Order: sequence, then structure tokens, then C-alpha cells
Amino acid sequence: MAPGNPLTHFDEAGNARMVDVGAKDVTCRLAVAAGRVVMKPETLEMVRAGRAAKGDVTGVARIAGIMAAKKVAGLIPLCHPLALNRVDIQFRFSEDGPSIAIEATVGVNGRTGVEMEALTAVSVAALTIYDMCKAVDREMEITDIRLLKKSGGKSGEFVRGR
Repeated sequence: MAPGNPLTHFDEAGNARMVDVGAKDVTCRLAVAAGRVVMKPETLEMVRAGRAAKGDVTGVARIAGIMAAKKVAGLIPLCHPLALNRVDIQFRFSEDGPSIAIEATVGVNGRTGVEMEALTAVSVAALTIYDMCKAVDREMEITDIRLLKKSGGKSGEFVRGR
């Protein structure tokens, strides 16, 4: 890799490496990610009414997303283990193109960001919704998983769409 390569997870020879964050300042870091599970109107109504055979779909998905955020270092090979300060997951039901929107906010006081934790929380929450509802709707789609914003650290603030 050429000097100044922006892909920090590779050394000069192109080998994968875990970035050394030891000299970075500890700062308050926050990341917000979002995604969506698109489903049939009757599936959405079943979830909203709490009639899913496997139980409280969004309640279980919230816990799954929180647990996933805490396990990112064990899932994504070059991520650092982090002692997270917070993981909040919210759901919003939409009738317009029936779907459940998912938003995860993750925070840490640390030397590296929490974008992967927020994205993983959304992904696993969406997969949990799919798992709990697949018996009645195999046509569900998991879509639009993306980072909405991040703050803290040397690279500063990112807000999607700015």
C-alpha cells in the first residue's frame, strides 16, 4: 500500500492489521445507524398488535440488537473491543410501504468510534424481526442499513446528507 493510504486496516505491504489506537485521545463518541424491514401490511399489523406466535417482536429485536452491539469485536475481525456507555434502539411503524424502521444509537468514551456497533445493532435487530415473522411472511426485505451520523474523535462529525 502506498504511504498515506486511507485504508487504515492494511499495512504498507497490503496485509490486514488491527489499527493501533493506543496513542489516540479518549473522547466521547456517538454513532447513529438506521435500517428498515419491509413487510406485508398484515405482518406489520400482527407485529404492532403483539400477535406474533414467537412473542413481542420489537422487544426481542431490541435486546438482540443491544447484545449484538456488545459483541462486534467477536464478529468483525479487526474491530476493537469496547466498553459501551449506551445502546438505544428505537422502532417506528410505517403504513406507507408497510415497514418497521430501526434506529440504533451507540455511545462510548474511547479511542475509536462505534459506527460498526450501531450498524451491527440495526442489522441484528432487523434479522431478528425477520426470524420472528418469517413463518407468516417470507417476502420481507431488510433494506437501507446505513450510518446516519457519527461524532467524536479526530475525524470529527459526519451527518448523512450534508
